[in-house]
Amino acid sequence: MMEPHATIAAWDADRVTCWTSIQQMNWGTRDLGLILGISRENVRLISTFIGGGFGGKGTVQSDLVLAAVAAKVVRRPVKIALQRPIMFNNTIHRPKTIQRVRLGATRDGKLTALGHESLSGNLAGGRTEPTTLSTRMLYAGKNRMTRVRLATLDLAEGNAMRAPGEAPGLMALEIAMDEMAEKLGMDPVELRILNDTKVDPENPDRPFSSRPFVECLRTGAERFGWSARNAQPGQVREGHWFIGLGMASAIRGAPIARAGARVRLGRNGLLTVETDMTDIGTGSYTIVQQTAAEMMGVSIDRVVARLGDSSFPETPGSGGQQGAASVTAGVYAACTKLRQVVAERLGFVASEAEFVAGEVRFGNRSVSLARAAADGDIVVEDSMEFGDLSRQFAIQTFGAHFAEVAVNAFTGEIRVRRMLAVCAAGRILNPKTARSQVIGGMTMGVGAALMEEMTIDRRQGFFVNHDLAGYEVPVHADIPHLDAVFIDEVDPAISPVKAKGVGELGLTGVAPALANAIYNATGVRVRQYPVTLDKFLDRLPVVT
Repeated sequence: MMEPHATIAAWDADRVTCWTSIQQMNWGTRDLGLILGISRENVRLISTFIGGGFGGKGTVQSDLVLAAVAAKVVRRPVKIALQRPIMFNNTIHRPKTIQRVRLGATRDGKLTALGHESLSGNLAGGRTEPTTLSTRMLYAGKNRMTRVRLATLDLAEGNAMRAPGEAPGLMALEIAMDEMAEKLGMDPVELRILNDTKVDPENPDRPFSSRPFVECLRTGAERFGWSARNAQPGQVREGHWFIGLGMASAIRGAPIARAGARVRLGRNGLLTVETDMTDIGTGSYTIVQQTAAEMMGVSIDRVVARLGDSSFPETPGSGGQQGAASVTAGVYAACTKLRQVVAERLGFVASEAEFVAGEVRFGNRSVSLARAAADGDIVVEDSMEFGDLSRQFAIQTFGAHFAEVAVNAFTGEIRVRRMLAVCAAGRILNPKTARSQVIGGMTMGVGAALMEEMTIDRRQGFFVNHDLAGYEVPVHADIPHLDAVFIDEVDPAISPVKAKGVGELGLTGVAPALANAIYNATGVRVRQYPVTLDKFLDRLPVVT
């Protein structure tokens, strides 16, 4: 992330307030309270805006703890900001994985067996990288085996980074699917369509809440011009460049969790929404305003959103692709309660009153919304809970990624020429910010596929390339125009808003789509990321 981990901490008696960069307030107050030995009620976190997080700021990191402890010792506010090298070696990272995928299919392409094993490293007692999540949910197939194992390493903690599990897991699974399609003489898109499933493959009594996966594949193939692809690798040339097309499926869990909100209607007709939801550049402020404006029948400029304060009603925060769907459901609940109070104050029947254009209408009467608060502000608070929804339905988002690459026949240089993502994530709350999230994920996928790699000093146990000079990330010159489109769908099961998260879906499947395109261009299969030229230069086709 661009903004380093940073905290300002100040104590007032036995209460500490921290202005910090953190994604999930509820985890932060819990964890900091445990570390400091105080109740979470004595911890207040304020994180109004966050300059990127991607899971790396999910909960308490060293800056927050050190600032709080130092401020207690010196009895004055303390600010701590981590330098870039410290971020690499003192916070969290996505663990490296070694994966083995085995697929079995009949001659017509029906998968009969799926095996996916993964080894990842972490501190003793740390989590494994859950790379098999996608394999368990994406395709049908009767015989299934998944296994994750942990190697204990003396390195910085490995933990959640954007789309943990699905992003690295698909980097292996979707190359295997590409190889299977070639073995069978099938089109890679058609192989995936053939193995679609409408129920959880491991629990057939559990349907998907919605699953327009096939529509993503077909839409993407048509928009990308997939039918023009030459299935035989290494056959398309433009001057000194081999040209190839590749694709991969995308899936990402879409959990939803209890979320609350407080809504205030002022005498001036302004609505103020308070919730501890955070904004990590994803547009949380906007969708909170949109939801309240739609519910109360006012324009968006009449809504003020106040976020990122742990003293506000609790949400799951920004993480795990659950924030948008959860917080908008919480705002929906609070606004529903406010509508009832407003209608009663005006003498209307709440279930029959209409909230339109800043007015409340009932029968032939029409009163301004502000009139309801003439005797004083109206403040309500409510939350949305989801019971056993996740047990009733498999709740996932789906997508398809397509990529075209050029590989220099002499130098092995790889250029990404165009990319397309087709995503299905329920009701898209804001197409502009949703597209921004997807193309951001696609850019991260280019980095994972072609350049981003940690180098370890095995004597001292730290990452050597711990700055943005040695750890290369994509820049504008690396990224062509990216196309991201959304399937028109709603998910009626997930919440009254019918929306899912989309922030992590844009990353899952990008890297294997690029790896498969490189294979189609050159005929060289690289199974180790990043796909740098040293791994295939000596195997490029001979050019005469």
